[in-house]
Amino acid sequence: MAEDSTTQSAGAIEMPAPSVRMLLLLSLPALAIGIVSAFVLWLLERISAVLQDGLWTALPHSIGLASNNPWWMLAVLTFTGFAVGLVVWLVPGHGGPDTATTGLASPPPRPGTLPSIAVVVMLGLAGGVSLGPENPIIAINSALAVAAFSRIATKIPAQLVMLLAISATIGALFGTPVAAALVLTGTVAAVKGGGSLWDRLFLPVAAAAAGAVTMHLLGGQTIAFHLPPLGAPQPIDFLTGAIVAAFSACVGIAAAFLFPYLHAGFHALRHPLAITTLGGLVLGLLAIVGGPLTLFKGLEQTGELLTHPDSYSAGTLAALAGVKIVALLVAASAGFRGGRVFPVVFIGVAIGLFAHAVIPGMPLGLAVACGGLGIVMVETRDGWMALFLGIALTGDLTLLPILCVITLPTWLLVTKAPPFEIESDGGLDKRFGTGPAGGPRRNPSTI
Repeated sequence: MAEDSTTQSAGAIEMPAPSVRMLLLLSLPALAIGIVSAFVLWLLERISAVLQDGLWTALPHSIGLASNNPWWMLAVLTFTGFAVGLVVWLVPGHGGPDTATTGLASPPPRPGTLPSIAVVVMLGLAGGVSLGPENPIIAINSALAVAAFSRIATKIPAQLVMLLAISATIGALFGTPVAAALVLTGTVAAVKGGGSLWDRLFLPVAAAAAGAVTMHLLGGQTIAFHLPPLGAPQPIDFLTGAIVAAFSACVGIAAAFLFPYLHAGFHALRHPLAITTLGGLVLGLLAIVGGPLTLFKGLEQTGELLTHPDSYSAGTLAALAGVKIVALLVAASAGFRGGRVFPVVFIGVAIGLFAHAVIPGMPLGLAVACGGLGIVMVETRDGWMALFLGIALTGDLTLLPILCVITLPTWLLVTKAPPFEIESDGGLDKRFGTGPAGGPRRNPSTI
């Protein structure tokens, strides 16, 4: 890629060298954006959780079925695909742009599309689709913030408002402003104007901190796990860690290579109702093969794997990773709206646990961190995010030096690989008017 895509998508922000007074004044809207962004995410997830409980607990039990009954999983996912297709087909806004063509920092959609985006995301989260809320909720929060500040604070650049909303939502999603600071370092470094890097990071970190704290106070889910610490690394750990990270990255690269072909295959059906219904049917069949652990966005399921790491054989872990990555590709290709980071984290953890099971003496935390690091780097194209998630998955800061070393050869493997994102030619976006300005989305960026 010619330039950092987060910078490209966020636009060139022009600001004079920030003074202390300016930072203090702008910190108020930054904090407000953080609080509101976290609340919108929490509300979306709470409504999804209620729908999920009805679909997967109350309803099957009322007719005498277990929620993991194969026929029930097939029925729910097929119905979810049908319901999402109806929204994309008939509801104004049409579910927003196809998130297979967007990254975390893509331009916000039109405000009129937001209700339909929220509906299709909640349907997908509740119905067990293997996508997370990150891309759509960032789009929703960015669009809300830009629309609001264009009316109440016209002197604040729209690109800055969008940057704060992205940062706030990332902070809320991952439970810490550190994730947002790392991901957006390249963006704020490209801000035109004076001041140090941390002068430019001040407002995004403030928004992210407000989002993270608000999400904690509301009781939202975050990525925070704890595994036995590595301690002093041994020379062999650098080799085995690099092998696991490279293998995980190769799995992600293979998926990225297949992604456009699968996307084109589903979209050859031309009609959104046919595309998403078929996608739901395929996801249901995959759920029968992989079981309940391969359903949903993957955060709770990741926690289950890490809570009982010795309960799964190497063969089971390989099957879980394989089914989940196919489910992710199908869900992202078949018109469902959602992000790819959380499912990729589950896949990386399964790969790491598989490596721990087959490589004699490999420390558990190192295996999990390297498994997550490789495939997350492919999906996000961001070494900082990969490092952050490697540490967050284990809760072990002693891994940081060895992961920094392992990141380097892994990045060389990833940097020229195909992006885990589709370049849209308009397609259904053009037919249903769901691009950011009513037209097709072209040259979308990847974070």
